[in-house]
Amino acid sequence: QVQLVESGGGLVHVGGSLRLSCVASGRAINSVAMGWYRQASGKEREFVAFISRSDYGGGTDYADFVKGRCTISRDNAKNTLYLQMNSLRPEDKAVYYCAIDVRHPVMVRGDYWGQGTQVTVYS
Repeated sequence: QVQLVESGGGLVHVGGSLRLSCVASGRAINSVAMGWYRQASGKEREFVAFISRSDYGGGTDYADFVKGRCTISRDNAKNTLYLQMNSLRPEDKAVYYCAIDVRHPVMVRGDYWGQGTQVTVYS
C-alpha cells in the first residue's frame, strides 16, 4: 500500500519561502515519477512540477508560473520528495499535493495522492 504524507505548508509573507516535503511509504520513490500539484479554492487542481523516474534520467519540469521560483528534488535515502518554493506570491495560495505515477517514467497522471498541505501567502 502506497502512502504519501505532505508537510511544510503554512503562512508566509509575500516574497518568502517554504519547503514542502512528501514522505512516501510502500514504494521506493526513485522507481517512480513523482510530482506536485496544487488546488486553489474554487479552482481545479493544476500541475506544479514533476521529477521523472531515476532510470529515465531524473529530469524535472515545471509549470510556467513557478519556473525560476521553485525546485523539485528527492532524497532517496529518506524516500522523500521536496518542493522548495521561493519568492512566493498571493496567487500561490493553495493546497499542495504530491502524487506518484507508477505507470509512466514521467508524470502523466497521479495514481496515488497525499492529503495535501495548505500554503497561504499574505501581503
